[in-house]
Amino acid sequence: MVVVSRPMSDDVKRLDEAPLNLFHLRTVVLSGVGFFTDAYDLFIIGAALVLLKDQWHLGKEMVGLVGSTTLIANFVGAFLFGRLADLLGRKKFYVTVPVIMAVASLLTAFSPNIWWLLAFRFLLGVGIGGDYPLSAVMTSEYANVRDRGKLVGLVFSMQAVGLIAGPIVAITLLASGLPHGIVWRLMLGLGALPSCAVIYLRSKMPESPRYKAQVLGYSGSEERLSDSDGTLVNRPVVVTGKVTLRQFLTNPKMLLTLLGTAGTWFMFDYAYYGNSISTPQILKLVAPGANLLQTEAWTLIVFAVFAVPGYFLAVGFVDKIGHKRLQLIGFAVMGLAFLAMGVIPGVTTAVVPFLLFYGVSYFFSEFGPNTTTFILAAELYPTSVRTTGHGLSAGTAKVGAFIGVFVFPWLSSTLGLRGTLVITGVFSAVGFLLTFLLPEAANRSLDEVAGPEKVHGRSYVKQVPNRA
Repeated sequence: MVVVSRPMSDDVKRLDEAPLNLFHLRTVVLSGVGFFTDAYDLFIIGAALVLLKDQWHLGKEMVGLVGSTTLIANFVGAFLFGRLADLLGRKKFYVTVPVIMAVASLLTAFSPNIWWLLAFRFLLGVGIGGDYPLSAVMTSEYANVRDRGKLVGLVFSMQAVGLIAGPIVAITLLASGLPHGIVWRLMLGLGALPSCAVIYLRSKMPESPRYKAQVLGYSGSEERLSDSDGTLVNRPVVVTGKVTLRQFLTNPKMLLTLLGTAGTWFMFDYAYYGNSISTPQILKLVAPGANLLQTEAWTLIVFAVFAVPGYFLAVGFVDKIGHKRLQLIGFAVMGLAFLAMGVIPGVTTAVVPFLLFYGVSYFFSEFGPNTTTFILAAELYPTSVRTTGHGLSAGTAKVGAFIGVFVFPWLSSTLGLRGTLVITGVFSAVGFLLTFLLPEAANRSLDEVAGPEKVHGRSYVKQVPNRA
């Protein structure tokens, strides 16, 4: 069905021009708590696996599978809820995904064996994946033009808090003297708390006004436009309709954008998650004599000193530097840092030099593609397919993350840590090149960035003639 709606509602125009206010802050907090949960749940498994491996006698293949199951499930959740949010509305699924995350986190803590743990981690991954397009797009569609990158970046920067919370919880529980069989269950189960905290508040959020404006004409009849005196006029108006998934995937412009957003995010997540979830194992290879408490402390130092400042500096400068330009800077430097660790002799056998290079790679991951891939995918697609595009991009990225986490144990034992890091640097270089496919979106309205909605070359713009 193709119908007619206004070119831009007054509400949407006011959103573009509005100054920062408390509603923006509320949106950021409610969406950001979801990303705190995402980060905590995704990264705490690295510490839990060190304990699980001994308790359940897991081989390398099973360690890789447990660490990566949630990531492959992210693809299912991101695509499923991204598509549903374009078809049925953002708000209802904005509330659904934290419910799934809370329930799944609790279930993982009570897993009786490895197979149930895999099943519950998969369910958790579906919820986390669904939160990516919903939190990003809800924030971008409420944001003003001037601060959109900052606001969406602030949502994603809550991942930094989750990164810090994971090692703190792990260190605290390990130092408590509790049995390891209880410690890992507490690590996983605590991920339910932040999700529970936002369910009610998200239910009170209004539907995205941009989405509401896009579906105004779904009654099936053309809207009669008139001036204040009631005279019908000639006016270009935007024709909107429910773009099918087939139309989306066969449209050349959208496919090129998808290659840019999904491709760069895939390359980044292979590099980032493959290392981040395996950080305790990486540090064990660098310092074989270190115990789990020491490696968790080093992990906390890297995250606190390098990653967290990178997140928040990205938020402060992304709209000034440019969303695309910051992504290019980040990919370039993080790639060089990975290559340096792999090529320079002695770096991977000395803790301090390794932590410095590893920290630089983290800083420019956050001050770069970890933030910008999330932002760009939320602003380069038309409203009718915005969560679909973001969901496909985020889901494809998590396939890259799944591969990175799953193959890391095998690569590190086959090629050694140095060879594994060189491959990570190559993935960063490919991400740098794919970024050139994307337009710059900073300080431009969502309608300007995405352009008029087209399907198979047909522009959704039509003239409404004068009628007596």
